[in-house]
Amino acid sequence: MATTNQQHQLRLRQLAELLLAVAGESVTVMKRNAPERALKLKRHDEWDIYLEFLKVMFNLTDRLSALYLPIKTQPQFMDSLEDAVTVQLKNVLEPAFGSGADQTEVMLTVGAAVAESRQTYERYRFLVTEQNPVRDEMLKDFGGRVADSMGIAGNAQVSSAASLCASAVIPAIKAILAGDPPPVAAVGAATSVATHLPSAPPQLTPVPEPQGPTGAEITLVSVMSTVADEEVETRWGLHPRFRQDLPPEDIQRIAKLMNRVAKILGERYASVAFSDEWTTWHKAGHA
Repeated sequence: MATTNQQHQLRLRQLAELLLAVAGESVTVMKRNAPERALKLKRHDEWDIYLEFLKVMFNLTDRLSALYLPIKTQPQFMDSLEDAVTVQLKNVLEPAFGSGADQTEVMLTVGAAVAESRQTYERYRFLVTEQNPVRDEMLKDFGGRVADSMGIAGNAQVSSAASLCASAVIPAIKAILAGDPPPVAAVGAATSVATHLPSAPPQLTPVPEPQGPTGAEITLVSVMSTVADEEVETRWGLHPRFRQDLPPEDIQRIAKLMNRVAKILGERYASVAFSDEWTTWHKAGHA
């Protein structure tokens, strides 16, 4: 029994860290998909988007945990996950709170998110590990809620991006529940900007420096654009160990794709960096 409890504690901690990391990264992704709207978002707007992702991921975790845990223990496991997320979120916000500060708001916020998750998504009946119309319908509903939270209801690009973020986390949740290491690609994508946590809700103090992301983060591929005077240079690179592990034909395919990516991103950065609306980007000199 002690071993089982210890195993659950590890899973709960990993899941809590994963959910918070993905929620934070997803806020960044949503803002990138609607840059003009992103400029107008307030602190509470970002927090609402963050909570929407937590809600759908709680539901997905609930569905997946039913496949890996005994029926009798699964509800208790999900209750414990709610507590684990609350603790993890408190730890992330601790620098802003200071010692002895009242952190009840965090517990109430997470509890309300879980309750609303059940009310919103439990009506959809589907097997989460399989592609099917009902699952697609739920993710589409979720994407619409994210667009609503951003104040751009019906925005197809944001809705689609939100649905992709939610579906992409399923393999990582599944791996943790199965006791396997989360897929490297999923964890890397989820936590590449995981240190971004939306500003706290109005009742809480904004977060100056969130804690680091979950798990071992390794950047396998990077793209960098720099601007000097009127010229923009965009370049990409691979992690040395990653490059060594790949056969020559894979390196060639990646190089071909990344050259196209660098061209697209470079052109986009140039158009943004030299625009009147984004002069601060130009002054920063990097992206």
